[in-house]
Amino acid sequence: MRSTPMSENSELFESLLAGSREHYSIPAQAFTNYNVKRGLRNPDGTGVMAGITKIGNAHGYIINEGDKIAIDGELYYRGYNVADLIRGYTEENRFGFEETAYLLFLGELPSKKQLADFDALLDSYRYLPPRFTEDVIMKAPTPSLMNKIATSILSLYAYDENPDETSLENLLRQSMQLLARLPIIAAQAYAINRSYFYGDSLNIHNPQNNLSTAQNFLRIMRPDCSYTDAEAKLLDLCLVLHAEHGGGNNSAFTCRVVSSSGTDSYSAIASAISSLKGPKHGGANIKVTEMFDSIKAGVSDWSDDDEVTHFLEKLIRGEAGDHSGLIYGMGHAIYTLSDPRAVMLKKYAKDLAKGTEYEREFALLESVERLTPAVYSRHKKLDKTICANVDLYSGLVYRMLGIPEELYTPLFAIARMAGWCAHRIEEVTTGKKIIRPAYKAISKPREYAPLAVRGGI
Repeated sequence: MRSTPMSENSELFESLLAGSREHYSIPAQAFTNYNVKRGLRNPDGTGVMAGITKIGNAHGYIINEGDKIAIDGELYYRGYNVADLIRGYTEENRFGFEETAYLLFLGELPSKKQLADFDALLDSYRYLPPRFTEDVIMKAPTPSLMNKIATSILSLYAYDENPDETSLENLLRQSMQLLARLPIIAAQAYAINRSYFYGDSLNIHNPQNNLSTAQNFLRIMRPDCSYTDAEAKLLDLCLVLHAEHGGGNNSAFTCRVVSSSGTDSYSAIASAISSLKGPKHGGANIKVTEMFDSIKAGVSDWSDDDEVTHFLEKLIRGEAGDHSGLIYGMGHAIYTLSDPRAVMLKKYAKDLAKGTEYEREFALLESVERLTPAVYSRHKKLDKTICANVDLYSGLVYRMLGIPEELYTPLFAIARMAGWCAHRIEEVTTGKKIIRPAYKAISKPREYAPLAVRGGI
């Protein structure tokens, strides 16, 4: 069958669209008139309370007599301050992501034996099913790694002997398998993507036992399988910092909404991955990297605060960068004075950048962090405290690790798998009801007209 030429399709679509655009516009005033919380946000920017969780908590302000008071941010996993978790495992010179996942899944910090048993189970689960790489990841290549990852996760359903059962035991098994396999899927999908679309030599590596998630990812991603301990430890830190961020973030909430319908783990997690793909959620660190490249190109003296400020003003006026009027990596829906993830990542990244080609770039990022609040205040005319968020520094960290931009969002997914699965288990075991909010319909009743008397061409 002959396909219709693009030009003909374009004309047909234009004729269809001619009268439809007005039907996809809702006046902003309607949200106010009906007291609809747009984006499930209260007027002060706080999130609408939609559920209760024991898994994680991001704390960035306090409400005092109705006023939102800015404070230094704190992030908690199962009641533990993430800063304390990181301090604990780094002082013992250990990797921390597996311990963090254990905590999120099971609610308690593991003993030495429990952690060893958990690691052994992850090792056994890392290997993909027979021919999965050839039959799933290699088939139907797509430019989007996140789409390939989502379809690969959905495909794992077919390899699970008990995919639909929602007992706690089965959910935990599936969660551990997904946590172990996603890094392998992502790294192999990237290698296949580069080979198919860019002609790179194809190197498919398998995982190794007795390596951490960070070590295995770097080993599989790199053609020569090499990495340093410092590189693996820094990537491990990134995974810990991105593992969980409360039930209200878009992908975790998506996972909970879909899980509340009673569907299987693979469908629920694929929906979370699809949410994370969106540039308003998981793609922010790529936006920071692109913006940072424009700053480097547009500022001749990176140490000149006046020149950096002038370029930031151009960004906020929409005259530079992607012309969005945004300074990416600055500001957060929850954090006000500081984002604890940015604080911790900045500390470790600074040490890695010292004495390398990235030292000047790191200093420029610090200038962006320091100068943006005043620029924002002058141009937005809003009394709002903003701080650097974790995305400001994560892009540079990934560059220092030699990780390509295409893997930034997949790495976010690898980390957040721990939080998603924990939220799914909590929703399935405690939610009991399908999540079903209301929408106010504002369309007017209309009379049906027979086809012969309708207007239009």
